Amino acid sequence: MRKLLVLALVGLVAQLIDGSLGMAYGLTSSTLLLVAGVAPAAASASVHLAEIGTTFAAGVAHWRFGNVDWRVVTRIALPGAIGAFAGATLLSSISTEAAAPWMAGILFTLGAYLLVRFARPLRTDRAGGRLRGRFLGPLGLVAGFVDATGGGGWGPVATPALLVSGRMEPRKVIGSVDTAEFVVAGAASVGFLIGLGAEGFLLPTVAALLIGGLIAAPLAAWLVRIVPAQLLGAAIGGVIVLTNARTLIRSAELDGPARPAVYALLAAGWLAALVLAVRALRRTRRARAEAANAPAAAAGPSAATTPAADEVRVDLAATGTSTPR
Repeated sequence: MRKLLVLALVGLVAQLIDGSLGMAYGLTSSTLLLVAGVAPAAASASVHLAEIGTTFAAGVAHWRFGNVDWRVVTRIALPGAIGAFAGATLLSSISTEAAAPWMAGILFTLGAYLLVRFARPLRTDRAGGRLRGRFLGPLGLVAGFVDATGGGGWGPVATPALLVSGRMEPRKVIGSVDTAEFVVAGAASVGFLIGLGAEGFLLPTVAALLIGGLIAAPLAAWLVRIVPAQLLGAAIGGVIVLTNARTLIRSAELDGPARPAVYALLAAGWLAALVLAVRALRRTRRARAEAANAPAAAAGPSAATTPAADEVRVDLAATGTSTPR
């Protein structure tokens, strides 16, 4: 019973992070399951089965708020499903001993990417034109494959790629990626079912993750208003890096002074990323405040008292996501 409560807490924390960043549910939950001793294939299979429920709920919510670009969803979901099915089949055929460092390496890389991604602001200007299928298709294929083999990665791969293209609003990027993930999670689950059989899914684990995730869904909307997602992204990236570094160090059989030296180097990098994230957040907020005050100053004293600045939406460059105020 205690283990199930811990797993429910894992699902809750992972969904809080995902709801604040638009990514990292799979990364966080898979990392914590690996730490708890769950086999890599079983961890990824269980996480993806739980994600069918969480991503469906997220997709419906994004659709109701008008955050979904269905053209993007249709062009990224099918290649993502193909990549996820292939990744699940591959991971199912690898032994636990061989899969553990492979999965830890993918999670470590994606965690490092989160550190870099949230240590600096993204551009917010949108270029003209629409995203083409020849860009969305390969992106979905790669993101789906990484997601299944690493136990997570759909959001960290797909979301930043769409954001930096400059052709979509941040809220529609998050909504479209989350909605498409429902199809990706389903395809990955089918792949694990074929490769591992029904016994490959830890159903109590799935239920606990799902319950925790559903409880956290409304709390995430509150959390994103309190904690800047840029800081949260840098913090979670460091946790993922340090946690999976333990598996990689163990696989490399590093002993003696080398092991603490590696941990110290990674911790220093994490601290540097947090400092840069704080600086980027301050610069972005300052620039946003100046942009909001400029029209009022130009209009004269009568307009200077308008609450325009208070009604400015928090954009992705400042918080890592966008949410209506």
